[in-house]
Amino acid sequence: MDLLRVLVTDDELGMRLGVTRTLRGFTVQVPDVEDEIGFVVEEADSGEAALEKIRRGPPHILFLDHKMPGISGLDVLEATQDLQSEMLTIMITAYASIETAVQATKRGAYDFLAKPFTPDELRNTIRKAATRLALARQARKLAEEKRQVRFQFIRVLGHELKAPLNAVEGYLRMLQEGRLGDRLPAYAEPVERSLLRIEGMRKLVADLLDVTHIESGQRRRQLETTDLTAVARTVLETFAPEAAGRGIEIALHAAEPVRLTADRGEIEMILNNLISNAIKYNGDGGRVDVRLTRADERVTIAVSDTGIGLTPEESARLFGEFVRIRNDKTQNILGSGLGLSIVKKLACLYGGDATVTSQPGAGSTFTVVLAESPNPPPAPPRTP
Repeated sequence: MDLLRVLVTDDELGMRLGVTRTLRGFTVQVPDVEDEIGFVVEEADSGEAALEKIRRGPPHILFLDHKMPGISGLDVLEATQDLQSEMLTIMITAYASIETAVQATKRGAYDFLAKPFTPDELRNTIRKAATRLALARQARKLAEEKRQVRFQFIRVLGHELKAPLNAVEGYLRMLQEGRLGDRLPAYAEPVERSLLRIEGMRKLVADLLDVTHIESGQRRRQLETTDLTAVARTVLETFAPEAAGRGIEIALHAAEPVRLTADRGEIEMILNNLISNAIKYNGDGGRVDVRLTRADERVTIAVSDTGIGLTPEESARLFGEFVRIRNDKTQNILGSGLGLSIVKKLACLYGGDATVTSQPGAGSTFTVVLAESPNPPPAPPRTP
């Protein structure tokens, strides 16, 4: 239970005791906030005593009588204006007037409670104050989480971009300083490696744009009857030269046709990422099998390879953003670490999922299940 500190400031003992009794054991449940809220009540019999307690540690909620011997409730408000962001002040007074309300509001009062008030009126007032505090705390928590996610995003992005930039700069320095002599063919390899690194950076930027478009709901989707077999065949033709260069055999196993309602571009993204990975992480002379099946109004894409495989620990975190499995076998394989995250997000848009089964040294099978009718995209944020 989350406990809020309440300070009741009133020169009438009966009033202080009445508030304390009413709030003893009283709890508030705020929608969208999991914790139940309870109250710990302290008392002050004068404005001076209240100020002393507040300076030692501001309460979350301050009940403050307007008319008291010595300094008044308005004086206490004036003296604690710099703390009003940390506590909510509720004026309790038998002398309510427009002028008093204006003065108190200007000095930071949150609400008013006119004497005499019933226990129910007191509970309703403190329920509103507790709800506001809980929601403000939740907003701060979400804002902090957002900052942490942004920091992590920038940290990983900076790391992913730094390596190719350093490599390209190094190769360009070699060209600039003529370290490899005067023969132009000697520079062919540094140029080729630079172009490869630049292509990797371009892929990272493209993947980042895909992720943000999918998550924001701002990507325009053209949903129509799509032949998955035809799309797969086109994607395989794109990767055929790369696979042939390493002696990797690719085979498509599918009925003719496999249709579903889909955005063709999204299906291409799924297949591009799966088939690209199956080739990149495969061994020379290996094999890639793409299987398309339909059952119970669902379509399944399964891409198997004979590559390096994954441990159970690696498989468990593979679909996260910027996750790249780093070991002796993968250290020279370029990638953004976003491809499988994109596949997972797209599968969810179609009411499905993306999973992997794998064994080190024996290859992997990535399976994506899609419903024949996709979910609507996430709503884009409203603009004021």
